[in-house]
Amino acid sequence: MRSLYCGQLNASHIDQMVELCGWVHRRRDHGGVIFVDLRDRHGLVQVVFDPDDATIFTVAEHLRSEYVLQISGKVRHRPEGTINANLPSGEVEVLAQGLKVLNRSEALPFQLDEDDVGEEVRLRYRYLDLRRDKMQKNLRLRHAMTRNLRRFLEDLEFVEIETPILTKSTPEGARDYLVPSRTHPGYFFALPQSPQLFKQLLMVAGFERYFQIARCFRDEDLRADRQPEFTQLDVEMSFVNEEDVISLMESMLRDVFKNVLEVTLPDPFPRMSYQEAICRYGSDRPDLRNPLELVDVGDLMAAVEFKVFAGPANNPGGRVAALRVPQGSVLSRQVIDGYTDFVGQYGAKGLAYIKVNEVAKGREGLQSPILKFLPDDVIGSIMERCGAEDGDLVFFGADKARIVNDVLGALRDRLAADLGLLKEGWFPVWVVDFPMFEYDENAKRLQALHHPFTAPADSSVDKLNSDPVGTLSRAYDIVLNGSEIGGGSIRIHQPEIQQKVFTILGIDAEEARQKFGFLLDALKYGAPPHGGIAFGLDRIAAMMTGADSIRDVIAFPKTQKASCLMTEAPGVVDDAPLRELNIKLRKPIREV
Repeated sequence: MRSLYCGQLNASHIDQMVELCGWVHRRRDHGGVIFVDLRDRHGLVQVVFDPDDATIFTVAEHLRSEYVLQISGKVRHRPEGTINANLPSGEVEVLAQGLKVLNRSEALPFQLDEDDVGEEVRLRYRYLDLRRDKMQKNLRLRHAMTRNLRRFLEDLEFVEIETPILTKSTPEGARDYLVPSRTHPGYFFALPQSPQLFKQLLMVAGFERYFQIARCFRDEDLRADRQPEFTQLDVEMSFVNEEDVISLMESMLRDVFKNVLEVTLPDPFPRMSYQEAICRYGSDRPDLRNPLELVDVGDLMAAVEFKVFAGPANNPGGRVAALRVPQGSVLSRQVIDGYTDFVGQYGAKGLAYIKVNEVAKGREGLQSPILKFLPDDVIGSIMERCGAEDGDLVFFGADKARIVNDVLGALRDRLAADLGLLKEGWFPVWVVDFPMFEYDENAKRLQALHHPFTAPADSSVDKLNSDPVGTLSRAYDIVLNGSEIGGGSIRIHQPEIQQKVFTILGIDAEEARQKFGFLLDALKYGAPPHGGIAFGLDRIAAMMTGADSIRDVIAFPKTQKASCLMTEAPGVVDDAPLRELNIKLRKPIREV
């Protein structure tokens, strides 16, 4: 139906007859001559309808936005002074000699060239939203990214293998989406949270190098970078150690950023331990664009009479830390109160601070409600350790270590964004040496920091029984500009160690057999050492496109309530299929 795409036309096509198809992007009537910007997947071209051709011109008078057209015509130079340098086709226009309306469009619920359309409207009419240039570019960039990743791995002899969507419910950290079985009444499939166990079985099966662009599902609370169904690049390799995986995945990321964005990432990526990341940044996802860092001052506060500081300083599980904000003393009390309310969301009971007017004057050069509780020598030591200078502001966090880390880590990110402190560019970092376990205060037991199939560090195997809390794992996360874009580990390949980890996690032999029996059996039959990683493709695509939410790089995403406004899913199901599934009938609690 077409000979060329609209956006491909240029001066080399002048005097040629062309057939075009596309949508009416906009229509303009200039004193008897009608101009239509015709749009297709490659861009726009201006089409001219001359009143001398009365038949075509009459039809053109009734064209409206988003009508679907087939046009034949002759390519010619645009008149002098009307060239549009912003368009690849801006030097030329098409004089229409044939016009066919392939379909009409009703009045649009929003204009496609508007940027301030509410997300609810955009998601309800997603098929229109996807016509917008921004969304077209986002999804094409995502396609280029995925194609590049696939090519890179295929060139290294990785085999792409699909794993099941209907599988067994296994505890992996989030709630499963469950699917009732008609053929096995009372039993349920689960949609996979990841292909974790299957890719390990593929290593046992001898494939050695596997990858998959995998669909994954988690029934969890949503936010801007989280969806109930998401896509990850899943990779697994046999006979590798951490260095092998990290080195190869670094090369892959450098390759995709170079080819898709023409961005050169560092070689090699920096690395830091989990403990260093928590101590310096309050988070295991440090944004290295941000120059602000946490400084421990607990030892300076241990002997002060101010219990707000002294209590956590003398508690083995407590922490007192400071966060210096260069030239932050200009912040008003109202602004500081706003930050106090902000950190309250992360468990802070308040937000102590010191404004540094003149360091050299000691106490007299400082301003804070807490100064009266601190001796001069402690104040001086704090200023020195923080590297405080005139005009700075120092915030403090004092509580359980986890709360302090969460509070000051979030405040650090918020301050950098508000004050324009973020450096330009891309700053990847590997975070390594994670603890094997963490204590779940709600469940009152240990849980795996990553997942229960992560291998302990070689030097820590003997600690599994004697000191599980002090055991390090062979896990590694890749963080880019403060977002975790991938994570993985060397896996447990010995059944006795896997069973030992299950025991530490409170999973007895009977439960382990029930939930993971197939894995434990497979490990008995010559399972090779293996490891891998998974990357969040939605998150990487959002970062590469500059999108604020991963919903802007997913064709048909869900809302934050895990519903689809366009299809009205989830929906009510008729009684008959529910009876076939042996599900007791009930009315919905409320409308979605």
